[in-house]
Formats: sequence, structure tokens, C-alpha cells
Amino acid sequence: MREPTFLVLTALAAEPQHGYAVIEDVRRITDGRVTLRAGTLYAVLDRLRGDGLIEVDREEVVQSRLRRYYRLTALGERRLAAESARLRRQATVAERRLRERRPRPGNAPA
Repeated sequence: MREPTFLVLTALAAEPQHGYAVIEDVRRITDGRVTLRAGTLYAVLDRLRGDGLIEVDREEVVQSRLRRYYRLTALGERRLAAESARLRRQATVAERRLRERRPRPGNAPA
């Protein structure tokens, strides 16, 4: 799963949100490291809807513009949980290997 997809699913795990709120939430949960562009976000949302991982929760008109809220489906929740577990396993392996790493000549720890 690509990072933007993971982050959008993570944002929607808390509650249904509209597009701009997802962009802001992703910025918050990544401490400003990731700023999704609107084109990227809506491509991800369209793909996730097509895959059955999210669905439209509701729509409302705000200042003459349609605001669509999205929520995770049960399949989306399962997929996010599986991806979180996969990333956790990979991080655990990386951390273990860094702890077990033997310094090589010329690469002694500082």
C-alpha cells in the first residue's frame, strides 16, 4: 500500500471527513511531513471507493459547493489493520537489525 493511501485510510479511521479535512488531518498525523495535493487526494479517494474500502457517508452544500464526506467500510478497516500490522512487523525487524548491527572497521559508532 502506498503511503498516501495508508494516510487517507488512517485519517478516515477516526471519523467520516470531507476532502479538505482529510488533507488537514494527514498534515496533522504526519507532523507536517506530508501535504496531500487535491489531485492526489481525489485520485486516492476514487480508487478507494472503487476498491470498496471507503464509501460516501453524506453530502452537504456549503457556500454553493457540494461537500462529500467519506467513511471507511468494514473492508477498509480490515485492510488498514492488516497494513498497520505489516508495517509494524517491518519496523520491528529494522529496529532489531540496527540494535544487532556490528560495527565494521571505519564505521565505528560515534
